Amino acid sequence: MRLVLATVCLLAAGCTTVTTQSFRVADSPNVETVSIATDAEFGKYDRLSAEGMGIYFPTDAAPSAGDQDRIRNIFREAFLGELTDYIIVQEAGPSTLLVQATLIDFRNAATTDIMSVRRELRDMAKPGALLFLMELKDSVSGRTLARAADSASAPSFATSTDTGTDWASVETAADRWAKLFRSFLDDNLNK
Repeated sequence: MRLVLATVCLLAAGCTTVTTQSFRVADSPNVETVSIATDAEFGKYDRLSAEGMGIYFPTDAAPSAGDQDRIRNIFREAFLGELTDYIIVQEAGPSTLLVQATLIDFRNAATTDIMSVRRELRDMAKPGALLFLMELKDSVSGRTLARAADSASAPSFATSTDTGTDWASVETAADRWAKLFRSFLDDNLNK
């Protein structure tokens, strides 16, 4: 019986695979942090596909759903305006780079709010900070190839019914981040 149990344990351990991914921190004069997968090869990508923008606010300090949709649209329009020279597609493919933008506004957050963001973003999302994150992924495998994060441009969002969103500052931030993203693509996708 012990031999059978030991054999089952060995087989179960042999079937368990832990996959890790290594990133290198890249120097960037334009954004706060850039991490690129050590084996990333951007040269094979000639088209982009975008996932919907993720937005995270503390539960008790979030703008209305309508304001959040407007924020997403402002960012989408700013980014599309910067990417006119790139082929934008809807479907995955071997030469398609998947782009995911995420806005995390934890300026009014508590430590417990961090659990609302994806696990891989929790180290970056800190209470008291606003962070814009751009992730580039292989559209077929979903593997993250690069992450760039910046918090230099901080728009003012409505945090209650007593305050309003400063839409001009949202547009300014979206334009700034769209230009930074375009610069990154131009530098890394041989455009």
